[in-house]
Amino acid sequence: MSQIYDLILHNISLASFHFESKDDEINNPYGIVDNPVICIKDGLIAGIFNADDPLIDKLETENSIDGQGQWVTPGLIDCHTHLVYGGNRANEFEMRLNGKSYEEIAKAGGGIVSTVKATREASKDELFKLAAKRLSYLMDEGVTSLEIKSGYGLDLKTEQKMLEVAEELNQFSGIEISKTFLGAHAVPIEYKDRADEYIKLVCETMMPELHKLGLIDCVDAFCEGIGFTIQQTKRVFEKAKELGLPIKLHSEQLSDLGGSKLACEFNAWSVDHLEYLNCDDIKHLKTSGTVATLLPGAYYFLSETKLPPIQALRDHDIPVAIATDSNPGSSPCLSILLMLNMATTLFKLTPSEALKGITINAAKALGIDNTVGSITKGKQADLVFWDIESPAELSYQIGGNPCKRVIKKGKVIINKNQ
Repeated sequence: MSQIYDLILHNISLASFHFESKDDEINNPYGIVDNPVICIKDGLIAGIFNADDPLIDKLETENSIDGQGQWVTPGLIDCHTHLVYGGNRANEFEMRLNGKSYEEIAKAGGGIVSTVKATREASKDELFKLAAKRLSYLMDEGVTSLEIKSGYGLDLKTEQKMLEVAEELNQFSGIEISKTFLGAHAVPIEYKDRADEYIKLVCETMMPELHKLGLIDCVDAFCEGIGFTIQQTKRVFEKAKELGLPIKLHSEQLSDLGGSKLACEFNAWSVDHLEYLNCDDIKHLKTSGTVATLLPGAYYFLSETKLPPIQALRDHDIPVAIATDSNPGSSPCLSILLMLNMATTLFKLTPSEALKGITINAAKALGIDNTVGSITKGKQADLVFWDIESPAELSYQIGGNPCKRVIKKGKVIINKNQ
């Protein structure tokens, strides 16, 4: 008896990012599958056949898509964003261009704290509308999964409001959104010079309550001179572990405090930024299976000059993810494709490394690589069609958007071919 599928895709070129072995990846870095026919059932990839296979004649469906030779990749994944916030910080951008440093602005009451004020004052409905507009730009470029962090509330009420907005976006956007609690993002004004007391609030009140409400998928912190110390970050991680929550970390962005080493002791999903990562600490990422998430938008926007240790990460075979870090202060970016270009031009990643960084490696950074991030039998049918001649074109081109169709869990959610 022939199998009846919900959807069949044909006449496409496929960059699957599915690798059977390291040698397979070296020889075929995009995971290209020749002459493929993709069969989808119940939102999953049910099979990938060769168009010349005699079995093709037995495949049945009432719905098929002729890809017209377009390239298909996994749905893109933005694994580090701060999409929910009020206001903007264009004034601080101007201050930096007039000579002020990011740290000077933060210490003068700007930076994260200024966004906290605007976010606290905004209604839930206002935050939803603002975030939905930002999200639409990312979705239009093929993003089918992403993370949204809290961290612009710094009190229970506003952190809850932010995470509830993220959950509403998860329910109504048509894509999957992971919610990360970043209560340890900055010290709020009311706790000035009392960072330890604030961390106590984060650990003993905010995190348990938000977890009980089902609003936390992961816990993050900002371990930095203008953020929190190693000891304070460790308290956050210990509480997350007690609650059974995975962790991530903003680390080594402005200095080397050893945050990544600490995060690896807690088997972090990812450590993010890493411009000042000590090469000696990279071995800890290997041992814990932690992803190195690089954020070229922030590197560019802050005019940073110290590069992350790219070659050392390669030498240790550390999975490298790329993300927008979309936020109002250090990376007001709403283009995942621009991040591909910056990852290649600024960080010297190859086009295949960069694209892997927003597919399978980004999925690993969110703990969802068992269901998304590559195109293989059994995974979700999250797919993007591109009007390009080769996958490298996605990193090469600056401006324009070759995304033509987006499929999420087997359903077409964006179609520009009509």
